[in-house]
Amino acid sequence: MMLSAEDIDRYVEQYQAVEPLYPVESEAIETLPTALQTGEYGWKDTEWIVQWCFRRYLGDYPDTDRRRIEDAFATESFESVHTAISTAADTDDLHTAADALTALSGVDIYVASALLFFISPEQYLVIGPREWEVLSESGFLDRTYPASLTIDAYQEYLTACTQLATETDRSFWECYMGLWQCWKSEVDH
Repeated sequence: MMLSAEDIDRYVEQYQAVEPLYPVESEAIETLPTALQTGEYGWKDTEWIVQWCFRRYLGDYPDTDRRRIEDAFATESFESVHTAISTAADTDDLHTAADALTALSGVDIYVASALLFFISPEQYLVIGPREWEVLSESGFLDRTYPASLTIDAYQEYLTACTQLATETDRSFWECYMGLWQCWKSEVDH
C-alpha cells in the first residue's frame, strides 16, 4: 500500500464526509491547542479528549476498558490535570511531556498521545492500532502494533508520522484523517 499526497487528500475528503465526530474534532483542533497551551480550559475539555480517545471507534472499543480508564481519569483533581497539561505544553521533550501526563490516573501512553495531539497537533499525533497498521502496511513502520505501548514505540510512531507528513506535505491532522479513513477503506474488510 502506498500513501501519496493525493491518497491522503482523498481519504481526508471521505473522512470529512462520513465520520460523525468530524465536526466536533475539527472544532477541537481549532480551539483546544490554544486553550491547553494557555491554561484557558475547563475540566470538560480534558475529559472530552480522554473520552474521544475511545469513542472515536464508535463502539468498536471494549466498553469496560473505556469506562475503567475514563473513571480513573475522573478521580484526578483539576489542579493535577492542569499541572500535567501545563508541563506537557511547556516542553518540547516527549519524555517530559509523556511522564507528566502518564502520572495522571487512567492515562497511559495511548491516552497521553491524544492529550498531546490536542495540546500541539503540529508536533504530536494520537496513536492507535488502526493508524499504526496503515503506516506499517505502507512501509513507514517495520512492525505490528505493540502489545504493550511504550514511549519508545510512540516515538517510533511519531517518526513515521513525521516522514509521512513531510513526504506528502500534509499536516498531522490531515495525516490522522487520512490514516483513519485509509484503514476503514482499505484494511477493515
